[in-house]
Amino acid sequence: MSLHITGMIWAHPTSDLEVQEGPAFQPDHITRITRLHEEGGFDRVLAGYWTNAADGFLVLAHAAAVTTRLNFLLAHRPGFVAPTLAARKLATLDQLTGGRLALHVISGGEDGDQRKDGDYETHEARYRRTDEFLEILRRIWTADAPIDHAGEFYRFEQAWSDIRPAQKPYLPIFFGGASDIALRVAARHADVYALFGEPLAETRTVLDRMRAAVPGARKLAFSWSNRPIIGATEKQAWEKAHDIRDRAIAKLKASGTTGLIAAGQAVNSQRLVSLSQRGVVHDERLWTAMAGVLGGRGNSTALVGTAEQVARSLLRYRGLGISHFILRGWDPLPDVAQYGRELIPLLRELADAEDRRRVSVAIHAAAE
Repeated sequence: MSLHITGMIWAHPTSDLEVQEGPAFQPDHITRITRLHEEGGFDRVLAGYWTNAADGFLVLAHAAAVTTRLNFLLAHRPGFVAPTLAARKLATLDQLTGGRLALHVISGGEDGDQRKDGDYETHEARYRRTDEFLEILRRIWTADAPIDHAGEFYRFEQAWSDIRPAQKPYLPIFFGGASDIALRVAARHADVYALFGEPLAETRTVLDRMRAAVPGARKLAFSWSNRPIIGATEKQAWEKAHDIRDRAIAKLKASGTTGLIAAGQAVNSQRLVSLSQRGVVHDERLWTAMAGVLGGRGNSTALVGTAEQVARSLLRYRGLGISHFILRGWDPLPDVAQYGRELIPLLRELADAEDRRRVSVAIHAAAE
């Protein structure tokens, strides 16, 4: 099975542990963190979507200009850019990057956050809109004549794009969302379905459900997100984890927050908070305490241990069928460098050895 490692970049220094200062857009920081991922052996980096942050299209355009091998994943919320225009923008960026772009579709789980950009649709409506949006993107990218469309959310006539993605027939589509309607839309459109860092049993349940929902013979790959905490020894790794929690709580208190962040409206957030309430350690080293601190927002669970222990834990998820891992740290720049030195080479080595053993077993079984 293939193995793909994705990191994450921002337009300026960011941290859940310390207050950051400085401009909201810092090209030198984009250059530094992006090159650090490329040097560290990551396959791809994700530019996320926030209602207060720099535009991801332009962040990735800059990142592409300072790298040669690294691929890119653009988080995008349907609803704010017409799909006909989005198709052209995405095709342009894919051409600009030399075919290194993928699209991470996020429909939006928090009503209040959506309204910051003027979106007042309900959660269910947002996913119906995403369904229609993705159908239009692919029609625009593959049409051999101008197209008309009249749907629930979009209507246009004689739409056409001279520019098409460098990748044929279209960009890879990553998809996030854990609600029932999110899973249904993902089953129709996703090339890669993205999960947050839940335990093995919960992850297996979601994978089985998604596989059963995918129509026909279409193949669906899976991504699993985590924020590993690595130490020279297991003891040091757990000490580092507890220090991270203390620093995060101190930052919240410094900002005037008297308690931990409450769970959000998004189903993923609620699942992670519930997980932290059931126990802070699952499957030996999946640490959920930070999901409780951060209200389950974003990627907030961590595998804790030595590089080898974390790598072997990741391989257990690979054994379930996970082929993509989104890994980002708590201290982003030092953690990216550490992952590149210690975790990623070992993970690839162990995965290759595992694949060779699997092939050898299959050959011997066939010969008997």
